[in-house]
Amino acid sequence: MTLKSFQWLLLLVQILLVVGKIRAKVPAVIVFGDSTVDAGNNNQISTILKSNFRPYGKDFFGGVPTGRFSNGRLPTDFISESFGCKPTIPAYLDPQYSIKDFATGVCFASAGTGYDNATSDVLSVIPLWKELEYYKDYQGKLSNYLGDAQAKVILSEALYLISIGTNDFLENYFVFPNRSSVFTVGEYEDFLLGIAVKFMKDIYGLGARKISITGLPPMGCVPLVRTISRPSANCLEKYNDVAKDFNKKLDNLIVKMNKELNGVKVVTANTYGIVLDMIQNPLKYGFEKVSTACCATGLIEMSYLCNQLNPLTCKDASKYVFWDSFHPTEKTNFIIADYVMKTSLAQFL
Repeated sequence: MTLKSFQWLLLLVQILLVVGKIRAKVPAVIVFGDSTVDAGNNNQISTILKSNFRPYGKDFFGGVPTGRFSNGRLPTDFISESFGCKPTIPAYLDPQYSIKDFATGVCFASAGTGYDNATSDVLSVIPLWKELEYYKDYQGKLSNYLGDAQAKVILSEALYLISIGTNDFLENYFVFPNRSSVFTVGEYEDFLLGIAVKFMKDIYGLGARKISITGLPPMGCVPLVRTISRPSANCLEKYNDVAKDFNKKLDNLIVKMNKELNGVKVVTANTYGIVLDMIQNPLKYGFEKVSTACCATGLIEMSYLCNQLNPLTCKDASKYVFWDSFHPTEKTNFIIADYVMKTSLAQFL
């Protein structure tokens, strides 16, 4: 064997080893959705829905407020770490990051958005279709950075996480009559699910093969809903029933998608049960407060109403299921991530 032949063989072995390593696990985590998974994209747009200030992020690395709607990390951050990628997923619009950082994980999510374009209009945030456009832009940058072949491998082996839908109901249907005057609840569910299916087919057409979509949480139990539904401080079951019905329909659609699309694996990360269990059995998880949040009074505050000037913010967020009146604490996010890693996402390990 000549030296040149040996060098070509060595190069081939190295390529196979790299590809084998990539195929052995998820090489990147790619995120779409709303404030449950927004790592800071809203920092870079003109909207009042931001969280890039203290006390948000007080338990994040270095106590930095990144724009995540929590005191610390999000479920997607913990999921990324569990797959051996990195402990935090950067926001695509954050100028401090480059394609080198995004190669192993990137977040396109925008707090306040929904499946419905009308939902994103409420607070002037990034609509889901724009998140898809950013993803296409990302694909081009990744190909330029790694080369077409390696970029294609990463994009096909990456895990695509979608977490969205709560704002469509709590902002755009029940609070404002934008859609309730047009659709019944069941019709609106079907309208949103049609958008969800199209979105998943769109990213499938762009190379996605491992997709996880999160159903709706027990949205009738968030502190804000409990507050506005007083004098009863219990969960508003009307909203929870909508979430359960939506999730059941989503499960049925996912079964069909897995049969229709060649080579795809779509799973539903249904977190409704685990979140409700934390709320109904807090001591089991080490929580003390479930009906109110840690930040400020814990009744209505979120975004700018949750700020470091309020003296009522709790000192230990780990005792609370909710950080602000709408979003979970880092501890809750960890429990959610741990649950889905052991259930729906286990098959991707």
